[in-house]
Amino acid sequence: MVSTPDPMPKGMLAAARWAAERTPENRNRAVDLYRAIAILFVILGHWLLVAAVMRDGKADLTILLSQQRWTHYVTWLFQVMPVFFFVGGFSNGLSWASARRDPEKARTWAATRLARLLKPTVPVVLVWAAAAFVATRLDVSPDLIGAASQAALVPIWFLAVYIMITMAVPLSYRLWERLGMWSVGLLFAGAIAVDSIAFGLDQQWLRWANYGFVWLGMHQLGYWWQQAKRPKSWALAFIALGAAWLYALIVHFGFPVAMVSVPGAEMSNTRPPTTAMLAVGSVQVGAILLLTGPASAWLRHARPWAWVILLNQMIMTIYLWHMTALIVAVVVAVQGLGGLGLGLEPGSGAWWAMRPLWLAIYAILLIPLVLAFVRFEAGSRATGANLPGPWQAMFGALMTCGGLVMMALSGLDAGNVLGVDLIAVGLVVAGVGVATIHPGRKSA
Repeated sequence: MVSTPDPMPKGMLAAARWAAERTPENRNRAVDLYRAIAILFVILGHWLLVAAVMRDGKADLTILLSQQRWTHYVTWLFQVMPVFFFVGGFSNGLSWASARRDPEKARTWAATRLARLLKPTVPVVLVWAAAAFVATRLDVSPDLIGAASQAALVPIWFLAVYIMITMAVPLSYRLWERLGMWSVGLLFAGAIAVDSIAFGLDQQWLRWANYGFVWLGMHQLGYWWQQAKRPKSWALAFIALGAAWLYALIVHFGFPVAMVSVPGAEMSNTRPPTTAMLAVGSVQVGAILLLTGPASAWLRHARPWAWVILLNQMIMTIYLWHMTALIVAVVVAVQGLGGLGLGLEPGSGAWWAMRPLWLAIYAILLIPLVLAFVRFEAGSRATGANLPGPWQAMFGALMTCGGLVMMALSGLDAGNVLGVDLIAVGLVVAGVGVATIHPGRKSA
């Protein structure tokens, strides 16, 4: 931001307007817009495709993908994780290139990036741990506790992957500087080789390596975008490559149409990721490159740019709590309203007609959650002296990711007397502390 003698105003919206008016002209504002849109699309996809319904007097969460095959094509629109890794590569590359010029900033760079990602996870984990404990005391079924907490916390799987990709930035950026676009090609080739061996020679265990090759590849492509002189000239090539790639994978090699996991399906394009994610990502990158010019021109107006800044200041909080809002809505409908609104069969015409109302309910319930917990995200900008070095940050990140993965896979119930997986909760809380707090110093 441009330095100014005026103090920053209080209040998030006022501060966002203040920042918007002082943003340097050379900033790629479209990056922030794409990041926010990507997360909002994920949220909308979850709210549309996770259906609550009353059957035999009990509430059930149904994944619409398992009932209506046409929704598999809808996932091409809502699967925007490649976009998030792509714009993440742009931002992380720019940030690391700047930070490494100063030894102290380079030392604390990892912890600085982790603070914004990790600190907002603590309240959502603790709130759900407390809810699981209370539900256990009320003799709620452990299966129901596990299912509800898993549904609420399953979005955090993405964080575990993104955290590890972020921790690898000093190495991946060095690879970019040495090999340039060849580094992207090597990662893409690695992903193709993994799929070829895994499916061709029935070595399914190898597929887990594509969590690295696929998402590192999209992140590495973000470095290219940051430094490309005429990126728009590549847009149609990316779109054509991605479309042809998708056609070949689905039509000739039998890859699933759905770009997210479908309950009961033999194969998933996302768990672990297949090269279909790179194909979809290529199309999305092409669209991004085509739209960046008009988007950047629009965002030069202070008002829309201020709203994008504001949204990015709370985007992790919105993402982490959006499924909790859905669960709260279902609980209120079942326990307080006798299942009102949950009697329609998911996917029916009447059910779809009610979707706008339910989306509005979820959004209304999400607002107080965001207002209550956004302080953990907004207050995560610690300064260098308060932050640990890269090795401590890495260790804390690994601890946190371990806990996040455990919760994403099975929820919080551990079948013990407390009804809470204390190991998973402990790993997250302790990991965040280790990754973001310098021992012996007061945290900002």
